[in-house]
Amino acid sequence: MKVHNVDQYLVYGNPIQQSKSPFIHQHFAEQTHQALQYRSQLAEDDDFKLQVRSFIAAGGKGCNVTAPFKGQAFELAQSVSEEARIAGAVNTLIFNDGHIAGDNTDGRGLIADLKFHQVSMTNKRILLVGAGGAARGVLLPLLAEQPQKLIIVNRTVEKAEQLAKLIDTPVKTCGVGFADLADKPFDLIINASSASLSNDLPPLKSSLLSADTICYDMVYRASNTPFNQWAMDNGVKTTIDGLGMLVEQAAVSFEIWRGVKPETVELRKILRAQL
Repeated sequence: MKVHNVDQYLVYGNPIQQSKSPFIHQHFAEQTHQALQYRSQLAEDDDFKLQVRSFIAAGGKGCNVTAPFKGQAFELAQSVSEEARIAGAVNTLIFNDGHIAGDNTDGRGLIADLKFHQVSMTNKRILLVGAGGAARGVLLPLLAEQPQKLIIVNRTVEKAEQLAKLIDTPVKTCGVGFADLADKPFDLIINASSASLSNDLPPLKSSLLSADTICYDMVYRASNTPFNQWAMDNGVKTTIDGLGMLVEQAAVSFEIWRGVKPETVELRKILRAQL
């Protein structure tokens, strides 16, 4: 029996078959007793916006957006959150009486995951590796935690410098190249580069690490990511991958749509066991 009049949500991407979002959001829906259906949808570059508009016309309530459509989602949104504006990218669209609102929940997902692992960011020296979309998406929430210093390092120095100037903040923020990093350990190093996706490493020196440095890679997999393995090989005690960030950014999206905050601990265990 098909259930009618159930609120519909989608995640758009290309590729999309690997997406864990339908599983995550159906888990949240069951846990919070919300009647909704959440599916994945493959889109092509030239028909993404048309597909979203068709989904709205059919009564869709909201959608998530993953690569490569976060920029197009930003263009499509009629209003955006400050996080989305800084990121120049939207991963969550909210449809309300013909209005399309855009948000970016990645940064809040990262902060929630770091706090889940009891990582303090206040008054800490933080190194953010990369200056692309992933780094832009987490910049505002990271600065809101009031670190002592936030350094953005990138192969293209100009991109790091531009990103560092994006937000007017009392936090000392600067953008540098890899060769410009002083030989001094950071409290927290976040890998927001795409290096781990291609089994590569950002060109970081081991002098940036101490045993107490916490290393966080936004990428996740069953085994250690190359970045986290490098950190462990150099004596770091605590490494964290991005699986929790995936769960937490989804929880923020779910709360935006449904007005109820799902609990994430059980789902983290389920997804980890599935890897």
